Amino acid sequence: MNFSLTFPVHAIPVWFLVLSLFLPRISMVIAWLQHSMVQYIPPTIGIIPAIVALLIPRVLILFWIYQDQGITIWFLIHAIALLAAWGGGSHRVRRRYRRVEYVD
Repeated sequence: MNFSLTFPVHAIPVWFLVLSLFLPRISMVIAWLQHSMVQYIPPTIGIIPAIVALLIPRVLILFWIYQDQGITIWFLIHAIALLAAWGGGSHRVRRRYRRVEYVD
């Protein structure tokens, strides 16, 4: 397993790596319209990548980065963004429901 702290760019464009940190679904749609991510969507699987892109796009982006570059700094940044998005979201929702319960 190779680990590198450099910012390598192989087949995935830099704009996709940066934009997908903040807007993963929109960056995947733009990449699909530009045909820049075609090599990562195998034609034999069919609808599975589309379902994963809709439900858990950050996991699909992590998979694409791992396929292209391995475990690099881009992979780690996106993994941290995934954990922040999943971990921080439920905490806020839980707090909001507690406030509603106390108000009633």
